[in-house]
Amino acid sequence: MERIDDLLREMEAYARDKEVPILTEAARPVFLRTVREAAPRRILELGTAIGYSALLALRELPDAEIVTIERDAVIVEAARSFLCRAGMAARASVVVGAAEKLLPTISGNFDLVFIDAAKSRYPDFWLGVQPLLAPRAVVVADNVLFRGLVEGDGSEEWPKHSYRTMVLQLREYLRLVRSAPGFRTEIFPEGDGMAVSWRDE
Repeated sequence: MERIDDLLREMEAYARDKEVPILTEAARPVFLRTVREAAPRRILELGTAIGYSALLALRELPDAEIVTIERDAVIVEAARSFLCRAGMAARASVVVGAAEKLLPTISGNFDLVFIDAAKSRYPDFWLGVQPLLAPRAVVVADNVLFRGLVEGDGSEEWPKHSYRTMVLQLREYLRLVRSAPGFRTEIFPEGDGMAVSWRDE
């Protein structure tokens, strides 16, 4: 098993070189603080990429297990390799496929869900994970402010056409989480914006 801190730095370099999006340096403290506060035993992640956020969470939580879903079969191999080198293979189940199609096939309760997949699917993901949440689960969603285009004072320019669907769906996601009965949500501006929704039931 390799030193996890060294491996994380290697993953950061890999992500830069290959232009693979991972949790930004600015957003990591919010993510890690939430993980520590929630202390989940079972984690569900939508959007594995190279396994960076999964490894961060597992490093913090020695008794936790994660199910992580990634639609890109090529990048999944990198994720599995990194998690194996970290000695986390037994605690991480990496599933290949589209999260919106796989969610109905997953069973059990999860204490923490991390959403970092297709931004235009965030409302679907929110609805799809509801049956899988433990009574006091937390749902964390990254990139919810998307370059400052999702929320603002009205003076910003309307996003270019290629971003419009994404921005509208992220706005819908924030509407859903803010109005969801039994949840309290906080939006953190760090990085590209992170929404943390605690279930109070």
